[in-house]
Amino acid sequence: MNQTVHLSATGAKLTAARTNDPERTMADILEVATAEFAAKGLAGARIDEIAALTRTSKRMIYYYFESKEKLYVRVLEEAYRRVRRIESELHLADLAPEQALRTLVGFTVDHHHNHRDFIRLVMTENIHDGQFLAQSRTIQELNVPAIHAVEAVYQRGVAQGVFRPDVDPVDLHMSISALAFFNVSNRATFSLIFKRDLDSPESMAARRASIIDMVVRHVRQDRSGAPT
Repeated sequence: MNQTVHLSATGAKLTAARTNDPERTMADILEVATAEFAAKGLAGARIDEIAALTRTSKRMIYYYFESKEKLYVRVLEEAYRRVRRIESELHLADLAPEQALRTLVGFTVDHHHNHRDFIRLVMTENIHDGQFLAQSRTIQELNVPAIHAVEAVYQRGVAQGVFRPDVDPVDLHMSISALAFFNVSNRATFSLIFKRDLDSPESMAARRASIIDMVVRHVRQDRSGAPT
């Protein structure tokens, strides 16, 4: 009896703490929802399950986010916000152009490898033809600095005679993203078909170096393999 009373009191305290700390509650919901949407997609994820895993309620989730679709959009926004925030901490302007580009490409490969939920979320959104991303001005604004960062590095390289002058920065960003994205999105099928363990540290390190070299060679004025 005493144990039951104690557990009930503990649960009441947890509920009260969450009610009195809406920012923490929303952060917890977003963290669990990220895993749910990444694993099951928009259609497969269930608000009931998210509520159970966060020890909140459907009513509370709908109070904060209004609908499953709006919760999904917030999850997308937070995923993009995290990657752009880390990118901003690379201090690319302090590096020589080629080293800055190598740093950016290496970061992108590492981020995608270590944050597979992000890749799955992007894959899900592409299944929906980007219709939910289109509803978010936040995501569109978050991606503007990403293009500016690539463009700034590239233009410095052109000005110094290191990079060739005929590369579209958006196309360059797309190429970096595509090469890093494939490592995660097609990891399972590629590994099975070609009998390679793409998750081994050796394979990952070799692939990372290869992607960096491919991107740098693509933009380099001197197409030789020697670093400038």
